[in-house]
Amino acid sequence: MDTEEIEQSPRDLLKYEREYIERDYRYIAGVDEVGRGCLFGDVVAAAVILPEGLVLEGVDDSKKLSAKKRDLLYDVIMEQALAVSVGYVDARTIDEINIKQAARLAMKKAVLGLTIAADFLLVDAEHVDVPIPQLAIIKGDANSQSIAAASIVAKVSRDRLCEGEWEAKYPEYGIAIHKGYATKLHREQLAALGPTPMHRRSFLKNTEVVQQTLF
Repeated sequence: MDTEEIEQSPRDLLKYEREYIERDYRYIAGVDEVGRGCLFGDVVAAAVILPEGLVLEGVDDSKKLSAKKRDLLYDVIMEQALAVSVGYVDARTIDEINIKQAARLAMKKAVLGLTIAADFLLVDAEHVDVPIPQLAIIKGDANSQSIAAASIVAKVSRDRLCEGEWEAKYPEYGIAIHKGYATKLHREQLAALGPTPMHRRSFLKNTEVVQQTLF
């Protein structure tokens, strides 16, 4: 078999954007969230409106990029985007309304915070509770440049909180290292020290190693 026959075609990350531009939508926002699976801290969402036709080299699902690459792309996105907004929902609210609804609320906050009103949303496998036409795309952060850009903005925004404000507030827990996820270090520190006010109690009930600190 010839090499040409087995090579995969490059992904078209502007396919969805072009489709809705052709339907006369002008300001298309990509929307994504991060931190859904963490034991600690806010769930964070971003909404990003990019200029029509702009191609951002290297943009991809934030989970596939190194921290250095994400930081570089974050700066490019913030410079090139028509509008960027970030929404935050804290641990107490996550416990009150559940993580799915909290992630949706963070997305809603991000969309409503845009300085240019979006007239269409491309969302990573979710629905945003706003009266704006929208499309949920499975693995959207790997298939839409706008969603990928939102993924990067949300990830960098949350990581910077982990490495800065949250690490300074709770230095014993290693937040800067594990970003609030249930790593061995994090679970060990929880077992030794107990949860902080920023830990998600509803998540810790399912984490055997720290149950003794809650009950």
